[in-house]
Amino acid sequence: MPRVFRLYIISGLIGFFVSAVFVAMIIGFNVGNLQHLIFTSDIGVIAVLAFWVLNGIVFSGAQFAFSLSQLAEHADDT
Repeated sequence: MPRVFRLYIISGLIGFFVSAVFVAMIIGFNVGNLQHLIFTSDIGVIAVLAFWVLNGIVFSGAQFAFSLSQLAEHADDT
């Protein structure tokens, strides 16, 4: 497997893990009273799932961009 594909998969996994931690902290600290809204709504699970997936896409994209830029800096040094 090429190095860039491996980097993309690892960045995706890291991004979705960070997203899970982020969503758990948002719900745990009850930011914007989201904890109450999620637990009292009948579609709260779908809302949390959508929040996690959409944040995971953003965080994994940011992680991949950062990793790729660091990879380019290391290539310039050699």
